[in-house]
Amino acid sequence: MANAGPVCGPISTFSRVQLLHLLFEASAANERPERTIGELCEATGLHPNTVREHLQRLIEGGYVIQATEHRTTRGRPRTLYSAATGAAHASSPIARDKVSAAARRGDLLRRVLPASASALGRDATYQLDALIEHLEESGFEPVVDDEQLTVDLSPCPHAAGRAEDRPMLCTVHLGLMQGVLTEAGGPLAAEAVRTSALPADCTVQLRLTEMTAA
Repeated sequence: MANAGPVCGPISTFSRVQLLHLLFEASAANERPERTIGELCEATGLHPNTVREHLQRLIEGGYVIQATEHRTTRGRPRTLYSAATGAAHASSPIARDKVSAAARRGDLLRRVLPASASALGRDATYQLDALIEHLEESGFEPVVDDEQLTVDLSPCPHAAGRAEDRPMLCTVHLGLMQGVLTEAGGPLAAEAVRTSALPADCTVQLRLTEMTAA
């Protein structure tokens, strides 16, 4: 088995994983999707300067969105942070640019190797372009099977981490992948990270949306 690559990208530190997990939870809840620096510090125990630094890196990567609070009362507006999930109301300009650039590079590759296009169609092909570049940026070596709708990421570069951290890590990683697929637009969604007895084994299950499958 090949050695796992370096851990990099949005989940390169557990502190960033914690922050992204909190923002994904807020996005999924029925309450407001944004969080303040103070709320994130209280939930993680991290120093405000550390939280700001991590958030800035995540913003620059297109994974977090920053906005200024709209106030109807007196007082200084707070800065709010939310997860860039790829939905219309939570789309990052940086993430959109990444998706477009991945599609352009994919088109160049397919002109040389036409067989590299996904049998799932044009939109799914562009989704996979964006997903593969995201995963490579994060230190993975993805192998896509568009018949089984799986992405093999073994060996996982996070396998050497603490076992108790893996559930949160996998949840955040799945959320990031789903955000990339949503931003790209198309029939594919990230469904689950398959469980395995071997920490280095990592396979992501994709699915076709019900509308497309129908």
